[in-house]
Amino acid sequence: MKINTLLLSTAVLFSGAYIMPVLASGDHDGHVEQAEEAKGPHNGKLLKQNDFAVELTIFETGIPPEMRLYAFDHGEPIRPENWQVNVTLDRLGGEQDQLKFSVEEDYKVGDQIIREPHSYDVTVRVNYQGQTMEWHYDNHEGRTTINTRQQNLAGIKTAVAGPATLKLTDTLFGVIAAPETSIYRVNAPYQGLVDAVYVEVGEKVKKGQKLLTLTNTASLQQYTINSPAKGEVTQRLVNRGDRAGDSLLLEVIDLTKVWVEMSAFPESIEKLVVGQAVTVRDLHHHEAASSTISYIAPQMTGGHIARARAVLNNSSGHWRPGMHIKAEVLVEQRELPLAIQASALQSFRDMPVIYAKYGDTFEVRMLELGDSNGSIIEVLGGIKPGTEYATENSYVINADVLKSGASHDH
Repeated sequence: MKINTLLLSTAVLFSGAYIMPVLASGDHDGHVEQAEEAKGPHNGKLLKQNDFAVELTIFETGIPPEMRLYAFDHGEPIRPENWQVNVTLDRLGGEQDQLKFSVEEDYKVGDQIIREPHSYDVTVRVNYQGQTMEWHYDNHEGRTTINTRQQNLAGIKTAVAGPATLKLTDTLFGVIAAPETSIYRVNAPYQGLVDAVYVEVGEKVKKGQKLLTLTNTASLQQYTINSPAKGEVTQRLVNRGDRAGDSLLLEVIDLTKVWVEMSAFPESIEKLVVGQAVTVRDLHHHEAASSTISYIAPQMTGGHIARARAVLNNSSGHWRPGMHIKAEVLVEQRELPLAIQASALQSFRDMPVIYAKYGDTFEVRMLELGDSNGSIIEVLGGIKPGTEYATENSYVINADVLKSGASHDH
C-alpha cells in the first residue's frame, strides 16, 4: 500500500512549466506542447506524451525525501524494469543533482536524498520501447527577485558564509572592592596624645608621607607616624588633642588595583576556571576593562552562590569600591569552519533559514545550526562556505517570499 506520496508541484510554486518531448529517431517534427498541471493516481505530478505518462512524487514519511516515479501506457501501470529514466535538478547557483533510479516494488526510486529547498529546474528523460521522451518544468520555492535599487531602499546587506571565532560568555554581576592586601590601618605604637593630624579623608598620600605627630605619655617623647603605602585616606578617626590608644587612627587604601567580586550560581560555577578572560563593565556602560579570573571561592554563600574574583588596574580611579558591575566571562572559544551572522536568521515553514543571494535573486536555505553567542551562529549543514547571503533587513526578503503564497505541503 502506498501512503503519503507527495506531489512536487504542490510542494512548491511552478512557473512557466512546459513539456518538450524528444521524439524517437526518424520523427523530427519538434512539437512542443504546453504542460497541464495533471496529477497521477499517487497524487504526483503527471507528465504525458501521447499514450505514455510518467508520475513524479516526493516521498518523505519517516524517511529523508526521495523521488519515486511511476509509468503508465494507455493508463495502465508499466513494470518499473521495463522503462528507463534519469532526472536532472538544476539548482540556483549552478549546482546540479543527477538522479539515477533503481527498481523498488511497482516504482523506481532515486539514488539521492532530495535536499531542501525543493527548488530547481527539472529535466526528465525517459526511454520506453525505443522511444526517448523529455520534459522540462520549473519547481521553485522560497525564491524571489529584488532589483538592486529596491535592495538599497530596503537596506538589505549581505555577507559571505565562512569561518569564524565563536566566543561563548557567561554573564555575572558583582561589586568593586578594595583589595584586602591594600588596606592599611594606622594605629599608635604607644599610648599618647595626638599633637597634629596632617591629612584629611580623600587626600592622596605617598608612601613615607607624614600623617600624625603624637607624644608618648610614658616617656613624654614626641614621634611621627608616616604613611605605610601610597594610597588614599579613607578614614580619619582622631583630631588634635585626642588620646591615642589601641583604637584605629587613620585608614589608607591603595586603589591603584581593585578587586571585582562576582556572584556565581551553581550553573555558572561549573563553567568557571581560574585564568579565564573577563570583561568588566559599569552598569552605565561608561567604561570597560579586561582581566582574568584569579580566584574562585571553595564555599557557597547561603548554599547557592559562590564568589569569583578578578583584579583590575585602576590607575584612572574610575573603579570605586562599592560600584556595581556586570562581567562577561569567556567560558569557551573555538574556531568554526562555517558560521553566519545571527541577524540573517529568518523562519520559513517553521524552520531556521537564511536567504542565499545569486545576482538579484534570493533563495531560502534551510540550515542545521550549532552553538551561538547571539552574534554569530555555527552552521552544521544547509549552506556551503563562500555563499553570499542576506544579513541586515533579511526579513524584507522573507516577507516577499511568504506573501507570494509559496507552499510546501507535508
